[in-house]
Amino acid sequence: MPPTTRFAPSPTGYLHLGHAHAALTAWRRARAEGGRFLLRLEDIDPGRCRPEFAAAILEDLAWLGLDWDGPVRVQSAHLPDYQAALDRLAARGLLYPCFCTRADIQREVARSACAPHSPDGGPLYPGTCRALSPAERADRLAAGVPHALRLDMARALAQAGPLSFEEEGEGTIACDPARFGDAVLARKDAPASYHLCVTHDDALQGVTLVTRGIDLKPATHLHRLLQALMGWPAPRYAHHGLLTDASGRRLAKRDNAATLRDLRAQGCTPAEARARAGVTDAAWALAPPARR
Repeated sequence: MPPTTRFAPSPTGYLHLGHAHAALTAWRRARAEGGRFLLRLEDIDPGRCRPEFAAAILEDLAWLGLDWDGPVRVQSAHLPDYQAALDRLAARGLLYPCFCTRADIQREVARSACAPHSPDGGPLYPGTCRALSPAERADRLAAGVPHALRLDMARALAQAGPLSFEEEGEGTIACDPARFGDAVLARKDAPASYHLCVTHDDALQGVTLVTRGIDLKPATHLHRLLQALMGWPAPRYAHHGLLTDASGRRLAKRDNAATLRDLRAQGCTPAEARARAGVTDAAWALAPPARR
């Protein structure tokens, strides 16, 4: 069956060549196999996302020569969808409110001589608020204390059972979601987390092949758990390498990587930008002419 792929950037800055590589990878897989390519804007974080960056994403992708099927899904326009998913998990006793601040967590972790770390490099949450009594939780909620919602990992694993995912070139990989600890599924400053929204939308939009950077491969373990808990289908995965600069450091917004807009202003053509993003004219020509 032809695949449905997607490119799902967050409008927190302008696209750079690393983004172009990811978008081109997903687009070419869909087009070469007669499938569908979707564009999604993951703009759940109100503190970092900007309308001007969202508009620029559409402009930059069109300049590269990419098109997409159907309307662009903008996550901030679908907040009730994510709340409904959270409500379903909460009804099964899989979520609990976490009132801890970053400082609270750091102090708790500091008391441990060897605190385990999650795949994103931060220390695992020690479960402080998981141990609160129902009365304590109710009192803090009634007082309006800001809180996040965390997944009770032990309960979730007990309900989901053993899990795995299919990685192209590697086959079946056993999942270990426990490495994430009690992951945050709704932040204090955002209605839902990346992990919840991305798995929800992949299922809703019928994504069958997830192509994304190798840096997100560890997150697949947690995503498969959410898919299993919610009864969502599991896509295949194909994690690709990341573009790096001359020093070998991955291209990133926070490091002020040259943007596609910068390249365009310098006179770079779309073909040259595609080549710098790892797609030669010969590879580009494999896409159906009607799509180019």
